[in-house]
Amino acid sequence: MKLVIGTRGSRLALWQSEHVARRLRELHPGLEVELLTLSTRGDRELEKALPEIGGKGLFTAELEAALERGEADLAVHSLKDLPTEPDPRFTLGAVPERASPLEALISRGGARLAELPRGATVGTSSPRRAAQLRAARPDLRIESLRGNVPTRIQKALDPTGPYDAVLLALAGLERLGLQGQVSEVLPPEVVLPAPAQGALAVQARAGDEAVLERLRPLDHPPTRRAVEAERAFLRALGSGCSLPVGALAVEENGLLRLRGRVLRPDGSQSLTHALEGGDPEQLGAALAEALLARGAARLLEGAWA
Repeated sequence: MKLVIGTRGSRLALWQSEHVARRLRELHPGLEVELLTLSTRGDRELEKALPEIGGKGLFTAELEAALERGEADLAVHSLKDLPTEPDPRFTLGAVPERASPLEALISRGGARLAELPRGATVGTSSPRRAAQLRAARPDLRIESLRGNVPTRIQKALDPTGPYDAVLLALAGLERLGLQGQVSEVLPPEVVLPAPAQGALAVQARAGDEAVLERLRPLDHPPTRRAVEAERAFLRALGSGCSLPVGALAVEENGLLRLRGRVLRPDGSQSLTHALEGGDPEQLGAALAEALLARGAARLLEGAWA
């Protein structure tokens, strides 16, 4: 049997897809796995910040189209890029064990967040990262920054460039062997990660049992439960990855502890709350309800406008 994996063409996306291909070959000796590299709208439109482009599935739609046409048997995504509303055509065949969900600051000279000079410029196109940086350091200038991971690091370290630092997902840096560039790993108390950050999604066609059977050994149930709770929280808020919302679930003693945060885009106000529970979907919905009762929708009004 041969499986074709649909993937984006960036170094990070190819690493992630090769990682899944390697694990599948290890789990199923004799299985042939090859990659089909595709370009997504999010990869092509680099001149605009992601919220300006708008729409769902900026990094996933072309891969899903290849699945639907039968050109690919599965697609590997960063799970945080997948829309939270389920698409009945597809299913998450596996959620492998999660890498670190935390955020990493890379700055010229290795300065930590508290050590950046007053008025320093930090690059990010994520409203969630931007709002939390502004909350921690209101004096900072936050400027849009797009491009693949190595490009963003290069811009941060360029002594003549416009950025003094950039904020990136630690998981991507570790996967590319670039963790040595990190100036500081920010704790979730300072910057709460995006729901499902650090987790991969292996997507397949719904009902394709021949493929799904081979994906099942890849699945890591504790990771799946955690990200299901985080994504349920985001879905219940009516939010997407373009809004300033963070969430992180950790399983302890058989229970999930889910922390969520909603911010004004300018970082001037935020709400943070945590709950424990056993059912990921119910826990995410309950946390969203608790924050909405405290005024979360009002904080997000500026982001929806």
